[in-house]
Amino acid sequence: MTLFVDTSVWSLALRRDAPVDAPEVGALTAALLGGESLVTTGLVLQELLQGFAGPRARKQIIERFAALPLIVPDRRDHIEAAEIRNTCRRKGLQLGTIDALFAQICTRHDLLMLTADRDFHLAARHIDLRVWSARNPRH
Repeated sequence: MTLFVDTSVWSLALRRDAPVDAPEVGALTAALLGGESLVTTGLVLQELLQGFAGPRARKQIIERFAALPLIVPDRRDHIEAAEIRNTCRRKGLQLGTIDALFAQICTRHDLLMLTADRDFHLAARHIDLRVWSARNPRH
């Protein structure tokens, strides 16, 4: 199973100011140590670089992400992401534009999303999205 790790998990895992005991970070660590397949997209990298300050943090993030395969969304992904966002909105869930694109990438490439963002768990009730859960890690 290939994992798509959302910005929320990477952000928690890369923090240096406090230990993080989130189960999602544990799952990321286990996946990295176990040699599991992980992928990302440029928007995750961009969000991380925007959220961390300093050239040292920037350099470390760029170096770590260089080893990950990068999925580049195409026109179809953007069209389908808009439909995902509209579907969620009709169900009362305001999924952000970038989050809808992440959901589309996972759906299209049959990826398991690892996220600490509750909105993805809620969205998975209405769209074809598989989200990692501590109760069912291989969902």
